[in-house]
Amino acid sequence: MDCLFCAIVAGEIPSRQVYADEAAYAFLDINPWHRGHTVLVPRRHVTDLLELPEGLGELTPAISATGRLLVERLGAQGLNLLSNAGAVAGQEVFHLHVHLIPRYADRPGMAGLMQRETGIDLDEVHRQIVGA
Repeated sequence: MDCLFCAIVAGEIPSRQVYADEAAYAFLDINPWHRGHTVLVPRRHVTDLLELPEGLGELTPAISATGRLLVERLGAQGLNLLSNAGAVAGQEVFHLHVHLIPRYADRPGMAGLMQRETGIDLDEVHRQIVGA
């Protein structure tokens, strides 16, 4: 199987890991919408949440832990959680994943979500989150 996210989980492709447990792996999105935009995937390959609905349930502890980490370490005031199922919904990598997108007061609401930030230094954001 040729899956980008499986390769990231296996360590074959480098990533900026922010959280990991036995079921999930979370890393910074390389093309973030906002500072701290993180992708969280199950370690096992599942195409999307419709293929295996309980797959999202398995990720709940990791989603909660990662979300708290992002908000606390980055000083965000909120968080969006998004998962696309199918190409028509915008899914580009066909491995179940959720986007955790920290939200800040200067870009509130759904309209602010769609305003992509520019000039984000991923290495600096990673240091803020993991303390390295």
